[in-house]
Amino acid sequence: MSFGKMNTFIDIISTIPIKDEEGFATKGDNILASVRAYKEDRHGSERWTNMASFSSASSLFRFRKISGLNVTTEMIIVCEDGRYQILSVEDVRGRGMYVEVLTEKLEPTVR
Repeated sequence: MSFGKMNTFIDIISTIPIKDEEGFATKGDNILASVRAYKEDRHGSERWTNMASFSSASSLFRFRKISGLNVTTEMIIVCEDGRYQILSVEDVRGRGMYVEVLTEKLEPTVR
């Protein structure tokens, strides 16, 4: 993976409870890392067809492994296109150099 393809800037965040001055807890964002990534949206290619078990996945992100950070499904990826919930995390080819993440776009709810 070359840097030329990694042209999307992403933040990997975790949501943590934050108490306000009255003692009520709300969810806040804690940025764990900001990196460049390759982003591929879902389309009708053979590769996306083979990933049928993740039918709700809408995007794929691939980025360099971040030392000291274990990316999990409890984390969220934020980029200029929106927020994405992580569905699966995989080490590319088992070498420990790149991480491939399948995500689902989080759509805001309107009440």
